[in-house]
Amino acid sequence: MPPSGPEWLSRSIVLIGLMGAGKTCIGRRLASRLNLPFIDGDAEIEAAAGCTIEEIFARHGEAAFRDGERRVIERLLAQPPQVLATGGGAFMDPRSRAAIRERAVSVWLRADLDLLLKRTARRNNRPLLKRGDPREILDGLMDERYPVYAEADVVVDSEDGPPELTVERVYRAVAGFLGDPQAAPRSQAAGPGR
Repeated sequence: MPPSGPEWLSRSIVLIGLMGAGKTCIGRRLASRLNLPFIDGDAEIEAAAGCTIEEIFARHGEAAFRDGERRVIERLLAQPPQVLATGGGAFMDPRSRAAIRERAVSVWLRADLDLLLKRTARRNNRPLLKRGDPREILDGLMDERYPVYAEADVVVDSEDGPPELTVERVYRAVAGFLGDPQAAPRSQAAGPGR
């Protein structure tokens, strides 16, 4: 029997946010809690392209990557409800944002700069962070992307602590947004996120 999720969930949940916000970690746990499939958008892009995201950036550039990312997101959103973790730039693309708005509930996992730096330092496969000082790059990305991320249906602060706490806040926020009477209000944000 395929996963189905709770009765009140008729749409996919798409997690957005900067690299290091916890989209994959939270997404896996949220999908398990909701009895839905978890899809890592970056892994799907790599499977479709037959190479890593870093290789796509190096060989074809960011514009080609974003085009492929958009097509993968549109394909995934045509499927039954799931939890989808997108790359940090996915929601910046107007067509991807429109597809997400039409077919899913968008959840911005908002994180402050120090937490993003701490988390992204653990892995060396972030093409955008190889272009200079990671702090400056992330700070610039926050300035550029946070106003667009703020268009998400739900905003939840990603904090440095047990992931289950963030999963719970996301669960309640999405349930509240979709009208589950047992859930909390629309935003579970605790602060400005910067």
